[in-house]
Amino acid sequence: MNAIAEQAAAVQAQLTAPGAPFELASVDTEQGACKVYKNAPTNLVEVIRQARRDDDECFMVYQGDRWSFRRFYAHVDALASWMYGQGIEPGDRIAIAMRNRPEWVAVFIAAARLGAVPAPLNSFGLGEELRDALDGLDAAVLACDTDRLSRIETHTIAEQTRILLVGPVPEHDGYRCNGYDDVISRPVGALPDVNPAPEDPALILFTSGATSRAKAVLSSQRAVCQALFNIDYISAVSAMTSPEALARVQKMARPPVILTAVPLFHVSGLHAQLLTAVRTGRRLVFMHKWDPKTAVELMAREQVTQFNGAPSMVMQLLREPEFHTEAVKGGLAGLGFGGAGLPQGLIDEVLDALPEQLVGIGYGMTESNGVGAGISGDIFRLHPTASGLRSPLVEIQVRAPDGTVLPQGEDGEICLRSVTLMSEYLGNPGDTAEALRDGWLHTGDLGHLDEQGLVYIVDRLKDVINRAGENIAAAEVESCLLRHPLVREAAVLGVPDEETGEAVVAVVAIQPGEELEEAELQAFVGEHLASYKVPSMISVQQDKLPRNPAGKLLKQQIKKQLFL
Repeated sequence: MNAIAEQAAAVQAQLTAPGAPFELASVDTEQGACKVYKNAPTNLVEVIRQARRDDDECFMVYQGDRWSFRRFYAHVDALASWMYGQGIEPGDRIAIAMRNRPEWVAVFIAAARLGAVPAPLNSFGLGEELRDALDGLDAAVLACDTDRLSRIETHTIAEQTRILLVGPVPEHDGYRCNGYDDVISRPVGALPDVNPAPEDPALILFTSGATSRAKAVLSSQRAVCQALFNIDYISAVSAMTSPEALARVQKMARPPVILTAVPLFHVSGLHAQLLTAVRTGRRLVFMHKWDPKTAVELMAREQVTQFNGAPSMVMQLLREPEFHTEAVKGGLAGLGFGGAGLPQGLIDEVLDALPEQLVGIGYGMTESNGVGAGISGDIFRLHPTASGLRSPLVEIQVRAPDGTVLPQGEDGEICLRSVTLMSEYLGNPGDTAEALRDGWLHTGDLGHLDEQGLVYIVDRLKDVINRAGENIAAAEVESCLLRHPLVREAAVLGVPDEETGEAVVAVVAIQPGEELEEAELQAFVGEHLASYKVPSMISVQQDKLPRNPAGKLLKQQIKKQLFL
């Protein structure tokens, strides 16, 4: 074990020891005895109560509109008062369908304050997707903007669902819609004193739905709050093991400001950015839509100190010349991105471009409330191919297809057991039973765990290509292709082949205006990987590859386009 790894182990032991901030205890759950952070809040009502501020400091920025904490909590109180007046009780579901904006946050916090269950929908979804999600929720309230309401269509919404509309209320929908501006202007009444139990429902999030209809993931109060406290733990480990980077942040003496470009309806945007900002009083700057040039301008103007985004977003930022200025990069304290199968070229590029910043990575799922593994700062620089250090809340087993637990270092399916796991897929007992077996979440991710507690994610199980008996991780070939300077996106697929069982094929998007021959790319891969991993066919295009709102490649769609 190297010096930094030994330091990390010592810091972890120190932080979780009896009497320490992240002291561990044990609770009995449906999955059996699980570790918990003893000092974590017990429910979201407590989180909101502890976080409350009523001063004039700026909390949120959206399209030039600046929201102070005082304004924000005035909206929360008015919305909670209206919901309570509508008969909303603990456990009732409040659907949210709008783009990232301050009103989204106010509705979410107001619902959670009442012990109700916020259920953010995929705001990028078309009418059918949004209606499918709503159909299974039995929502007491649907809070949406005019764009989402026009996609859903008012007449399709159940009569018992109250509609709270952000934006102008159409005349023909006036009888059904409660205007947001009207609701927040009403007198605020007394609010109930609610204290949800740890096992009570807290949140419904939808899976990204890369290959099938999105599932509704229901999580308990304890699961969500433990996950939030785990983010604090990762930050503490990072700070204590990266003294030089921490000293630089302290010397900068800038208030923490987060540029939020990832959707709030996914765990990466909700837990690590929004709810962490609510708890800590950090400023959030929302983007109307993702554009790297606009992002750089906002980072300079708002003095952004933290950016977390999809790998594709990070790559685009690094290619903006203005990002590498003192006004932007010079004021950046940290940058983070997702942890499954990142291209090695991107990792190298980020670490080279940001030598002083706290660069981090995380691995988790909606079904685990984002908890799994995390790593940042000096430890990540030492282990740049890892997806994180295992969380103290998580047990990890790596299993073979027959369920056998594999030894350290051997690749298999990553299985998690933790207090942060979902309660169920709402209304879907079959898929729940398939995902949660004997208390273990079968992630569908292929990887291994080493002796230091570092998690390595190689690929999705379904993306493992078996060519003539040899297993090939699609992510490995994709990573190699992305190292070519002209390639900006790559998708590697397995397709049926009479001779080899499966053949390796690839689709790449190259830089606009450039030219690249298939044979040249094949030769490039052959210089870096074994010959059996070289794609037998590479389709070269300049159009971007299709992705879902979480940034995942839609490989089934790519395959259909490839073989039309």
